[in-house]
Amino acid sequence: MARSINQVILMGRLTRDPEQRTTTTGKTIASFSIAVDRGGQEDAADFFDVTAWEKLGDLVMQYLGKGRRVLVQGRLRQDSWDDKETGKKRSRVEVTATDVTFLDGPNGDGGDSAPRQSGNSNRKSDDVVIEDIDDKPIDLSEIPF
Repeated sequence: MARSINQVILMGRLTRDPEQRTTTTGKTIASFSIAVDRGGQEDAADFFDVTAWEKLGDLVMQYLGKGRRVLVQGRLRQDSWDDKETGKKRSRVEVTATDVTFLDGPNGDGGDSAPRQSGNSNRKSDDVVIEDIDDKPIDLSEIPF
């Protein structure tokens, strides 16, 4: 009999700042949601609620905020309950994260923590000019691999 697989990988942006809470047993949980663009459809996205437990949740709380890009790996979990006000059956599906990769740099700039320079710079160019280029064919036996 085949084993079941419950795995999801999502890449998107946080729609709100993460929120942290503590269970009755003392475990911490960070909750956030991400928007994942639908490829090729303008102004269309899917929204997913994500929870990250304990150390992973602590890292999420420390480094992530609204608008930051993340790659979330985890599993889907479905909750069902009876609504106290209406008495109707309610349910939701959320992602329980097993790994969260921060895709933006410390300043939310896409990974480069060095400040960007404008196009006009007074710095001397370090371009290398190659002058001796010939049109001889390459001998494949000279390649070391």
